[in-house]
Amino acid sequence: MSEQVNPFESLQEQIDDAAAHLDASDDQLERLKHPERVLETTLSIEDDDGSLATFKAFRSQFNGDRGPYKGGIRYHPGVTRDEVKALSGWMAYKCAVVDIPYGGGKGGIVIDPKEYSAVELERITRSFATELRPLIGPDRDIPAPDVNTGQREMNWIKDTYETLENTTAPGTVTGKAIASGGSEGRVEATGRSVMLTAREAFDYLGTDVADATVAVQGYGNAGAIAARLLDERGATVVAVSDSSGAVYNDDGLDAEAVKDHKNETGSVAEYADADEELSNRELLTLDVDLLIPAALENAIDADIAADVAADVIVEAANGPLTPEADDVLADRDVYVLPDVLANAGGVTVSYFEWVQNRRRFYWSEERVNDELETVIVNAFDGLVETFEDRDLPTFRMAAYVVAIRRILDAHEEGGTFP
Repeated sequence: MSEQVNPFESLQEQIDDAAAHLDASDDQLERLKHPERVLETTLSIEDDDGSLATFKAFRSQFNGDRGPYKGGIRYHPGVTRDEVKALSGWMAYKCAVVDIPYGGGKGGIVIDPKEYSAVELERITRSFATELRPLIGPDRDIPAPDVNTGQREMNWIKDTYETLENTTAPGTVTGKAIASGGSEGRVEATGRSVMLTAREAFDYLGTDVADATVAVQGYGNAGAIAARLLDERGATVVAVSDSSGAVYNDDGLDAEAVKDHKNETGSVAEYADADEELSNRELLTLDVDLLIPAALENAIDADIAADVAADVIVEAANGPLTPEADDVLADRDVYVLPDVLANAGGVTVSYFEWVQNRRRFYWSEERVNDELETVIVNAFDGLVETFEDRDLPTFRMAAYVVAIRRILDAHEEGGTFP
């Protein structure tokens, strides 16, 4: 993994690359390379032992031309200001690619949550929610889960906001538990959109994903669900990994059984039906039909990209390829389906959840999944049309051309104030 690449600079480079294929002025594009505002705050809580602990936290609001800011909150020791800015930008373009009416947001706390009790994490979350209170709300900025956060943390944020505002506003956050106003299908949404994108990509290339061999780097929620859904469609998942390492079986792994093993032991390591264990690099360079990077950003740099043997990469993580890796893979004719499409299932079903919260009318899981499939397939078709009509070098560039054009149109139609 490349440690030197700044994710915010990667985002700006991606925008610059797409700019050559857009009829837009330099000043218009410059505006779309920076967040509108960034909150940086220090949270203070009392630890279980009575001592005072402090944590740095961020919230970036990237662009609100198409609607309220939208994006997750992650708890990770590697969170930085530039990472959060980049992720909020990717979220803005992701929402535009799938054509849902949101801007981009992202938040994070510099913390290793494994080192704190549930009570301490609740205090930290509620402290952050209090700091976010002036910025968030159903019509302003709607947080959601991300790395190391989930329904529990979203429920705490919702409760804190509603208590302080003396209101009922379930649409303030998404990714909540069902009893707190969450949506059916939300937990599986990101992994499902990865599967749908892979299915459409293989169909576009004239093959069937059911015949594909698959390697998944990162066996958290998105990676494990994508693996299971691809397994159910007939694909052969031969390798998966997490921070502990990777396991491999040439005949295929039972994706659900590996997830059960991880739930029981804390890692995929020492899974009984694996033939061998691999390093992270060995997994990323396996000779498979489909590679799914589903961990953190910058997982594949130019050096690793030179050895990637997969025919298709579908990005479940945000920003898993450096710009240099993108160039290497494009030169090698490896098809990369970008994160702003492939992992957009999470924000799409978050949008569905927000709509349900506002109407106080809730959908069945079947309807959620059907609506998600329609959104992803339509977005894929639009990406392919732009890719072919403009003779673009990569699907990523096509995605940014689509997204930037939609955001520019929204800004132009609204005008500039004051």
